Amino acid sequence: MRQQEESRKITTMIDHLNDILRPAGLFVRGGFHPEPDDDIPDLPGGGRAGTVVLIGNAGADMWRAFSIAADMSARNPLDKWLRTKIDSAAGAVGAHVVLPNSGPPFVPIQEWAARAEPLYRSPIGIMIHSEFGLWHAYRAALLFPGRIALPSRGSDDSPCDTCAGKSCLKVCPADAFLTDRFDASACAAHLDSHAGTNCRVGGCLARRACPVGREYLYVPDQQKFHTAAMLRAVRSGYGLEIGAES
Repeated sequence: MRQQEESRKITTMIDHLNDILRPAGLFVRGGFHPEPDDDIPDLPGGGRAGTVVLIGNAGADMWRAFSIAADMSARNPLDKWLRTKIDSAAGAVGAHVVLPNSGPPFVPIQEWAARAEPLYRSPIGIMIHSEFGLWHAYRAALLFPGRIALPSRGSDDSPCDTCAGKSCLKVCPADAFLTDRFDASACAAHLDSHAGTNCRVGGCLARRACPVGREYLYVPDQQKFHTAAMLRAVRSGYGLEIGAES
């Protein structure tokens, strides 16, 4: 009986967290219980986290909320806006926030995400989800001191395994998707050219070629915003991990 009561309490907490996040177009994207050998940051004041919960988005809901409320003239406007929303949600449920790019040390957010949901690396490097396709991202991890009940991870296979055409590998005009890496410099050079207008304005052609999760396709302004962010990262000399911020 006590275990059932605790389970209901946790379900209510996760539902409450989703209620807080929903107006920002964010939602809980599963979680996991760390193993002793996992390199999880310590909680403030010391001690290890008992549960990691991933927060993310899919489709255009987050973009719509952000573009209405945020100050687009600010430096890194999406990061600032997201931090406010995520900090508020974490405070309401007593969790500690870890952001993907808040290191060093940098957290392996994609590895954590793959433990929380059926997530696989696509042929072009972006992590693919069986429902959302390539149109999603993980924005933060919430660390809880205790071990709490979590939804099932699911067992969907990678949709890329049954994709015969692999159209994503055939359409990149910059040939930036190599067998062992993403050639960010080649991509940026193409985007800077007149021939790169389609990708610069409409978003990555290779990404748009994927047939999975088409209902979650980013809207044009969202595509353009993320493409511009990628260009700034390359021009600044920062390495870019595909899908870490998309």
